[in-house]
Amino acid sequence: MNSPVSLGIDLGTSELKAILMDATGAVLAHAGVRLSVSRRHSGWSEQAPEDWWQACLQALAQLRRHEAFTHVACIGLSGQMHGAVLLGADNRVLYPAILWDDSRAVGEAEQLGPGFADVTGSLPMAGLTAPKLLWLQQHEPEVFQAIDCVLSPKDYLRLRLSGERISEMSDAAGTLWLDVARREWFTPMVRATGLTPEQLPRLVEGGAASALLTATGLGLSADVVIAGGGGDNPVAAVGIGAINAGDGFITLGTSAAIVAITDHAAGNPASAVHSFCHALPNRWYTMGAMLAGASCLRWVTRLTGMADEQTLLEQVQAQLPIEQCVPSGTPLFLPYLAGERTPHNDPLLRGGFMNLGHDCTPAMLGYAVMEGVGFGLLDALRAVQSTGVDVTAFALVGGGARSEYWAQLLANILQREIFTLQGSELSACIGAAKLGFVALGQGAELLAAGMPVKARYKPDLSQQPVLEARYRKFQTLLPAAKALHD
Repeated sequence: MNSPVSLGIDLGTSELKAILMDATGAVLAHAGVRLSVSRRHSGWSEQAPEDWWQACLQALAQLRRHEAFTHVACIGLSGQMHGAVLLGADNRVLYPAILWDDSRAVGEAEQLGPGFADVTGSLPMAGLTAPKLLWLQQHEPEVFQAIDCVLSPKDYLRLRLSGERISEMSDAAGTLWLDVARREWFTPMVRATGLTPEQLPRLVEGGAASALLTATGLGLSADVVIAGGGGDNPVAAVGIGAINAGDGFITLGTSAAIVAITDHAAGNPASAVHSFCHALPNRWYTMGAMLAGASCLRWVTRLTGMADEQTLLEQVQAQLPIEQCVPSGTPLFLPYLAGERTPHNDPLLRGGFMNLGHDCTPAMLGYAVMEGVGFGLLDALRAVQSTGVDVTAFALVGGGARSEYWAQLLANILQREIFTLQGSELSACIGAAKLGFVALGQGAELLAAGMPVKARYKPDLSQQPVLEARYRKFQTLLPAAKALHD
């Protein structure tokens, strides 16, 4: 076996995953190492970049047992977006990495204001990178003064692998410092956060050969090519084959998102709809994001004392069969357990149940939670459609995709075909490995291939009137939820 192998590495928030993939797209081996998040203060979320590197070394040690490891010719990187890795002149890490779900910079995001949103593709939000630097300037001036370069999380792994400070368009778009249409750093926003463009890394496209491997002791040859790679959402899109305008997918993990691929930058910042660069040239994606997705189902499972989510789902199917219209007295749920992004852009918004009675069962609460997340995704879909973008069928990926009940409910609520994929839990690793092959000048057919469809769910039109009436009621609850923190 002498054909080249690609190493795909995905740096998630809770786990670093890595795979070996051959040129046909077959996954030959995979490894995973858990990561923990530090929450020193309420609303803070941090990790030590050194922990990412150690997890990467552990994952590579697991993969070294496979004969295919000696044939690795390229590396592709994917990772959690919007994090801030702060480096001194000697590439020393100056401060813990501030992550995507850190909310300390709410005030600084407001300070930056909406003036550049049409250029940067997004309103300033606490979770994005730029406001975090303004927070550091104001609260950690000594750290701020020592900053020589700011990297995104997966780009820190590239630095350790190659010694090069490089990022690419999709992660750069998530910083708020990029002119998303032109795919270059936008100096006015960089300066608004107290930095200069010289403190940001060089940019390449996701499938470009960005650097050569220089780290030793990994069991890999020195001429291994490292691709530009990308942020986890766009690279997962490459993995599942969502690469052309009109393709779309829904991620239903801890958070949730509705993503539509476009051939131009198409956002609606006023409705908190993001327009970001795809990990492939001349491609963008429009995204509506929810801050709580499948995590809402985990939460209600704990709340009701169920053994696990599967047990609760079985009770939901028994009491409220997906084939039948839900009774009108069933509770409603606002899915804002962690605040909300699209379309409300309100980190202080909180969730709630309405219409509870003595007759409420755990199954009714479980149903209400799944439906409420579905209604949140419908809000996000409508915001995405406001940009002129539409998608007729969505792939469903993430932990929530394991539930057939939820997949069918989403098809009914969104009035769109929903389909699940085989192997989608490794989609970001697979996308990264594909970009590795592209950097070698191969992989065009891999990009087009996508993933095999597991199941398709078509909307049940008989349920439309009942769900539309419930959605209208759901929408009337928002002002009351907002009033609780105004």
